[in-house]
Order: sequence, then C-alpha cells, then structure tokens
Amino acid sequence: MSRQAHFVLLGMSIVLLSGCARSTGGDVEISDKAEMDGKTEMDEKSEIPENADKMIKTDAEWREQLTPEQYRIARQKGTEPAFGNEYWDTKTEGVYHCVCCDQPVYSSDTKYASGSGWPSYWAPIDEDAVEAENDRSLDMERAEVLCSRCGAHLGHVFPDGPEPTGMRHCINSASLRFVESE
Repeated sequence: MSRQAHFVLLGMSIVLLSGCARSTGGDVEISDKAEMDGKTEMDEKSEIPENADKMIKTDAEWREQLTPEQYRIARQKGTEPAFGNEYWDTKTEGVYHCVCCDQPVYSSDTKYASGSGWPSYWAPIDEDAVEAENDRSLDMERAEVLCSRCGAHLGHVFPDGPEPTGMRHCINSASLRFVESE
C-alpha cells in the first residue's frame, strides 16, 4: 500500500511514495523502508533469506564485524565530521561498497566535489543498490539513503546535485569500503 505526503526540503518539494529515491525534475521520490519478510536486524538468526538479496544479522554480529565508528554510523544512523573523513576528496577510480554487506553502491564515475565535506555522488552504481526513506531527525525532513541489501545507513540524498540527475547523494565514508580499479 502506498501513501503520499508532501514536504519541503531546501526549497524543493519531496514526494513520499513507494520505490527508491529518484529525481523528477526538482523533486525527489522516497519510500518507507521495505519489509524484510517480517524480520529485523535484531533477529536471533543471521542469514540471507532464500530467493532474497537481503542480509540479516543480529546487533551483536554487526558489532563484532564493524569498528565502533562504522557501527555508530552504519547501524545507528550516525554521521562523521565534514572534511575529516576518509573518502571526501578521493579522486581514485574504483567502486565504493557498503561496509556492512560489501554490496557495490557507488562508483567513482558519479563522484563529484560538492563542497559539502562528504563523498558526494550524482547517482548510485545501480538504482536498486540503495533505498531511501523519510528521515525526520534533527528537526528537519530529509531523504535517508540506505543499502538495499542490509539496510545500513549510508547518508542522505538532496535535490541540489549536478546533471544528469540533479541529485546529491551525501554519503558517510565510514559506511563505505573503496575498491580501486585495476
């Protein structure tokens, strides 16, 4: 069941619908987080469900796998300082993977210098690699970017990026693992 809500972000409208974040002129469409067969990351069993591309782990498993900073950002929806993170000014060619599940999420081909102090991309590596959900934290409304495979918090998407999409995916370095092109 889809629902529609309108709100304003940076003077542009954002529409809440089912599906991923995508540009429609000056608009962004976002959705509530997809259900994962009724399971959550707090489930006792760690598995990738059959015929599904979702990764489900317990909180304890995520804590064991990730550094404290990666866990704080990717699993607890934190953020890192601008201009003080690993990939904000990286210009090397390669692919950025989700630090939690290793799914490719962004490419250096769409990375650009936004001036924000965080790695910024005008599009994900594939539209199915990320999902967006409404984020009302910090007394503002934004579109949160999540890894579509494991639900890791990657960052936020804003409708103020360059062409051809007009989008700025503002992503935390701690949520990424960079694989340099050979």
